[in-house]
Amino acid sequence: MHGRLRRNPHLESLPDDVETLKAALIVARAEAAAARAEQSDNRALIAHLKLQIEKLNRDRHGPRSERTARLLDQLELTLEELESSATEDELTAEMATAKTTKVASFTRKRPSRQPFPEHLPRERVMVPGPVACACCGGARLSKLGEDITETLEVIPKSWKVIQHVREKFTCRDCEKISQAPAPFHVLARGWAGPSLLAMVLFEKFGQHQPLNRQAERYAKEGVPISLSTLADQVGGCTAALMPLFRRLEAHVLSAERLHGDDTTIPVLAKAKTDTGRIWVYVRDDKPFGGQAPPGAVFYYSRDRAGEHPQAHLANYSGIFQADAYGGYGRLYEPGRNAGPILEAACWVHARRPFFVMADLAENARRKAQGKKPAVISPLALETVRRIDALFEIERGINGETPERRRAVRQELSAPLIADLEAWMREQRAKLSRSNDVAKAMDYMLKRWSAFTRFLDDGRICLSNNAAERGVRGIALGRKSWLFCGSDRGGERAAVMYSLIVTAKMNDVDPQAWLADALARIAEHPVQRLDELLPWNWRSAIRNVDQAA
Repeated sequence: MHGRLRRNPHLESLPDDVETLKAALIVARAEAAAARAEQSDNRALIAHLKLQIEKLNRDRHGPRSERTARLLDQLELTLEELESSATEDELTAEMATAKTTKVASFTRKRPSRQPFPEHLPRERVMVPGPVACACCGGARLSKLGEDITETLEVIPKSWKVIQHVREKFTCRDCEKISQAPAPFHVLARGWAGPSLLAMVLFEKFGQHQPLNRQAERYAKEGVPISLSTLADQVGGCTAALMPLFRRLEAHVLSAERLHGDDTTIPVLAKAKTDTGRIWVYVRDDKPFGGQAPPGAVFYYSRDRAGEHPQAHLANYSGIFQADAYGGYGRLYEPGRNAGPILEAACWVHARRPFFVMADLAENARRKAQGKKPAVISPLALETVRRIDALFEIERGINGETPERRRAVRQELSAPLIADLEAWMREQRAKLSRSNDVAKAMDYMLKRWSAFTRFLDDGRICLSNNAAERGVRGIALGRKSWLFCGSDRGGERAAVMYSLIVTAKMNDVDPQAWLADALARIAEHPVQRLDELLPWNWRSAIRNVDQAA
C-alpha cells in the first residue's frame, strides 16, 4: 500500500520477550566492551613498539636531530595515556562479560615483568594453610611445598629524632668531670641530619621544588619547619660544600676541551624580575675515548656581558666548543697569558636555521590542522642533507681515539666539507643579503675555520650538545621555582647545580651522594677531599659492596 512504512527485517527478527531482549542487550554490550578493550590494547602495543624502535635507533645511531629527545618524550606520554586507557577498558570489559556466559572475556597480553631487585628486603606474610583436606575432609596433611607471590610496596617517608646521649663521669680521685666530645653536625649548632639536608637540597635544586612547597608538605606530614629555617640550612650546606665545588671546578677547567653555554634565569628585583644568566662549562671526554670523569660547573651573573665568560676562563687554555656569542670573542685572541683558546663551532647551531626552513614534518602537521604551510626552501633542505651526512660519519667513530677519529674524518668528512663550502659559496652569490638562507650561510662561512677545525683534531665534537644538556634542567625547572630571590641565591644555585649535574653525569644518585658527603665533610681531611667527589665516591661504594 502506497505510503505505508516498510518494516525493518532486523527488527522483525528480534524476540518479543522482554527478558530475552535484556539478555541480548547484555551480550551486545559485553561484545562491544571486549572489542573496545582489544582496540585499546592494539593502540597501546603500537605506541610501545614505536617507542622501542626510536630508542633502539637512538642507541644505535645516536640522536639524529635536535628533535629526537622531544620526540621520545612525546612517544612516552602517548604510551602512558594509551596504556592507562587500555587497562581501564580491559576492566570494563571484564565487568561486562561477567554478566553473561556467551562472550569470552578479553585479557591483555602484557610483556613478562622483570623480577624485583634482589637488594630489596623481603617481608614474609604467611597465609594460613588448610587444616583439613578440601576433598575428603581428612586431617592428615603433609606439606608439599609453597608458592610465593611478590608484591612491591613502599613505606611512606618517616621522621625521627636521633638523640645523642653523652654520659658524664666524675673522678673520685681528682673530682674532674669526663665526657665524650659532641658528635659532628653538618653545620655548626645544626639540628638537621645529613639525609634530611640532602633531601631538601636535592628537592630544591634537582627536582625544582621551592622551599615554601617543601615546608607545606612537611607540615602536612606532622613536622612543621619554617621557611626561614629551611633557607638557613640551604645557605649553610652550600658553604659546607664549597670546598667540593672548588675541587670540581679545578677538574673541569683542566680539560683539554670544554663545552660552554648559557641560559636565562629570572631574578627577583624591586616590583619586578630581572633576567640573569647561568653559565655552564662541561668536561666530557667520552666522545674521544678519554678516561677522565665528566663534570660540569655553573656560574651566575646578573647580565650577559662578555666579561663574565672571560673571567670564568681567565686561566684556561685548550679547545672551547660553543655558539657564536660575541662575548667569547676576546677568549680567542692570540697572546693570552694563560695560553691560546681554540674556537670549535657547533654544527647543530648552524644546522638549526636551515632545519626550520626545511621542516617537512612541521609543514605536514600545519596542513593537517588546516593552517597555511610554510615555504620549504630547496637550498635549506639540501644544506640539512649535507650536514646530516657529516653527523652520520660521526656516529660511527663516537668513543674512538682522537687519532682514529681524525683519520676517518680526513678520509670521509674532508671531501664532503670541501664540496659543501664550494656549493654554499656558489649559492650564496645568487642570494640577496636579506634572504634568510643567505643569513644562515653567512653565519657559517664567516666562521669556516672554526667549523672545520674538527677535521684536524679528533678531540673536537661536531656539536655542543653536552653543554645544552647541562642547562636543560634549569630550563625545565624555571616554571616551577619562578625566579631566584637574589644574586646570592643565583650564586648558591650555580654551586648546587654543579654538584648535582656532575653526580648525574657520573651515574651517581645525587641525594645519596649528598647525604654521605655532608655526613663526612666536617671531619674529612682536606688533603683527601677528592675522595668525596662523585666518581671517586661511586668507586668506593662499589668496593664496599663487593667486599660485603
